[in-house]
Amino acid sequence: MAALVCGAVFFPGVYFGLRRRFRQTFTLWTDADAACVSERLMSAVHGSLSSAAGLSVALSCKDVMTDNHWLVNNFVLFGAPYMAFDIYAMYASHFHAARLRDGSGSPRGHSLQTVRAFLTRDWLLVLHHVALLLVFMPITLFFRRGLGDFFVGCFLTTEFSTPFISIGKILIQLRLEDTTLHRINGLMVLLTFFVCRILLFPFMYWKYSRQLEVSLSAVAFHMPLHCNLGNLLILAPQIYWFLLLLKKANRLYLRGRRAPDKDGLKTD
Repeated sequence: MAALVCGAVFFPGVYFGLRRRFRQTFTLWTDADAACVSERLMSAVHGSLSSAAGLSVALSCKDVMTDNHWLVNNFVLFGAPYMAFDIYAMYASHFHAARLRDGSGSPRGHSLQTVRAFLTRDWLLVLHHVALLLVFMPITLFFRRGLGDFFVGCFLTTEFSTPFISIGKILIQLRLEDTTLHRINGLMVLLTFFVCRILLFPFMYWKYSRQLEVSLSAVAFHMPLHCNLGNLLILAPQIYWFLLLLKKANRLYLRGRRAPDKDGLKTD
């Protein structure tokens, strides 16, 4: 339980500490700027820690089913408060951004309408966080019977793309979306997301097939049905998000192609 308490202190501390520092340092920033950048940096910190923990676990497990690593349960407990707190942090960003768009000079109170608007906009992310808390965490801690630490480590590495996603959103928040840095970061988002959230699944099946000494095409038939269905349920939103990222990248590319050059001429 010490890991759970540490996470409950660490992630809110990072968020509120950054938010306070930004408001003191960047006096021209709005509450929305400070809240959004703080939430995204907190997500980047969690993503970096999760990826490091997952990589350590995956590399140390030779037997993908029976080898154990002390980091697995401890990091799942440590990261659980982040999943709960990040829902609040995302809502705070939405709330302050909505106030800014409304042009309201005085604070508007929280209401069911603001909560409903947040859930309508970010329902998939909220569902993702809730599912990790109510499904992934109990399975990892109580129902695995100590098996499959390698696969849990692999799932933890899916957060490797999160720091790049967060950096991209911060650059947009700072109005730096037309810079070379933003374009390079966008490529890193696509690369890390595809490798760590989509290619990860055939990689795990391949590792399991090598241990069973069966072909990759046959390994799914050697796994319980609920494992295959669980992997499919996790993979489906990753493919959906990746397609959204590709559409966004295409829009940015087309916008850059239509941008006027120094002589006032368009590039296409």
